[in-house]
Amino acid sequence: MKSMVSKVAAVVMLAATTGVGARAQFSTACTDATLKGDYSVTISGQIFLPGGVVVQRLGINITHFDGAGHLSQEDLVLSSPNAPAPLGVPPKNASGFQIDETGTYTVNPDCTGMLTINFPNLTTSTGGSVKGAVISAHFTISDSGRAVHILVTSLTPPGAPGPVPALISSEGRKIGPIEQD
Repeated sequence: MKSMVSKVAAVVMLAATTGVGARAQFSTACTDATLKGDYSVTISGQIFLPGGVVVQRLGINITHFDGAGHLSQEDLVLSSPNAPAPLGVPPKNASGFQIDETGTYTVNPDCTGMLTINFPNLTTSTGGSVKGAVISAHFTISDSGRAVHILVTSLTPPGAPGPVPALISSEGRKIGPIEQD
């Protein structure tokens, strides 16, 4: 019994001196500049609309982070066949990617952060306009800024009065060489 107590005490002392069980410490602090350049991103998830409609989403995008808290992107996102008809037509480039998406981001020293993406207004068939979608998300940065892992925390569909539940995640990888300041 004394042997067992001694072993437990030794493990507890070792854990205390090595920091096991303590909050993680980061050797490199991240800043907004950690996300700088173009990232190729995959998108996957579900949107839960009123009335019990669940829309599957799958897509890709290119997001440009300017290193100072602003972003722009273009994307191509497909929805499951049960998705409601679009309220209007978004601006697109020649490849069919939706364009003119802009937003802001903030990176915390522990390499976590938040971002908001504002989608452009949609043009209706009658020439009117519908407010574009708004997405808020949290993210983590890994591989010295070469990868970003994004989880949507709020999604307001085009023309909606407020957010709807969503389970959407994205994985992004930096395109090209890492820029050095």
